[in-house]
Amino acid sequence: MHSFAAAGAGFLLAVLWFDLMFDVQTRKHTGDVLPPEILTSISNYYRRVTTDAYPMNRLIALVMLLTLAAICAEVVQGEYAWWIGWGSLLLAGFGFVPTMTRTVPNARRLGSAQDPAEEQSRLARAICRDHMFSFARMSCVLVLQLIAR
Repeated sequence: MHSFAAAGAGFLLAVLWFDLMFDVQTRKHTGDVLPPEILTSISNYYRRVTTDAYPMNRLIALVMLLTLAAICAEVVQGEYAWWIGWGSLLLAGFGFVPTMTRTVPNARRLGSAQDPAEEQSRLARAICRDHMFSFARMSCVLVLQLIAR
């Protein structure tokens, strides 16, 4: 099962990498409001990946669920050290919940470009922060799964 969990973690890291390529634009600007061209770039990206890409955008949620299922199966089978499975489950599970309840709704809202520039800037920075933490968590999951081999 660790191969499926590792593949899922790797896929999710690749998705996060693409997201971060747009998110890091927020890091170069210190003012409260990001420049219009930066907001447009990030907003257009999130509109494409959260709304325009339907039904393919559902694949990410499916991979999250399948990765969790693979990790749960790994824990139940008990083939590897307990801390590998439980550590992976805690890291992934605690990462997926805020992703689905906060990051994705924020990305959809940013993608709609309906809010004032101040709010869009706040959303863009919050998404960037969430994605950096998610990247770190999923990197740890991948390392744990590779240890299990």
